[in-house]
Amino acid sequence: MKTPKRLLPLLEDGLIDEVIRPLMSGKEADVYVVRCGSKLRCAKIYKDVHQRSFKKAAQYTEGRKVRNSRRARAMEKGSRFGRQQQEATWHNAEVDALYRLARAGVRVPQPYGCTDGVLLMELITDEDGDIAPRLNDVAMDPEQAREDHTLMMHYVMRMLCEGLVHGDLSEFNVLVNEEGPVIIDLPQAVDAASNNNARAMLERDVNNITEYYAEFAPELRDSHYADEIWALFEEGDLHPDHVLSGQFEQDTSTPDVDAVMLEIRAALAEEEARQARLRAEESDD
Repeated sequence: MKTPKRLLPLLEDGLIDEVIRPLMSGKEADVYVVRCGSKLRCAKIYKDVHQRSFKKAAQYTEGRKVRNSRRARAMEKGSRFGRQQQEATWHNAEVDALYRLARAGVRVPQPYGCTDGVLLMELITDEDGDIAPRLNDVAMDPEQAREDHTLMMHYVMRMLCEGLVHGDLSEFNVLVNEEGPVIIDLPQAVDAASNNNARAMLERDVNNITEYYAEFAPELRDSHYADEIWALFEEGDLHPDHVLSGQFEQDTSTPDVDAVMLEIRAALAEEEARQARLRAEESDD
């Protein structure tokens, strides 16, 4: 197998010792199995922005902060340097998310660093040492589905406690081994506090995962984890060890439009009176 050009610097620097084989090719990256000493790991080679087919990327990068003001200005202008910095920010977002989520108790691959658009990280395997399957390739009984779904909702909650929403979570970016599910693919993770799309993305993440597990435990479709988790987040009551119920009572009350209009009219009248006083004071002067 011909060694990918982007992996040659890592071989030359001794970060990896051998490229074993391709693992997968996706919309944003190509992944290879590599050997580092006696350990097998995976190397994720991010595709250039012109090759990447990740849809609506601007929705995911909204609210991401760049500390260096020169880089931020270049990214706004769209210069060549700015585009390079945008790419680096996209790559580093996944590395940062992996470290943060691992510390928060969310099962993700352990990262070993990102160099020139190549992320080196843990290779998730099953009990036989084979590559762990994706969730969409796994069947289970209802009890296992309920157990793993509860765990995944707990992970989604802990992610939000870290201020992050995966943004593209589904059965296609969750691996499963004997210890349970492992969440992967996080370059598009969004900042929940500064991204206006965060709530909609969290709801989509939860619905995608719930729908898959509901194939084996249909009653899961009646749960309301997204509403429950987001309500706790907005109220400031979300914490990593919160026990979720999956239940949420929707507010079906009808807004009192008349009362709102009265308040608006009162505010307008108050402002008109203030302006009249100012005019009167100016005429006296």
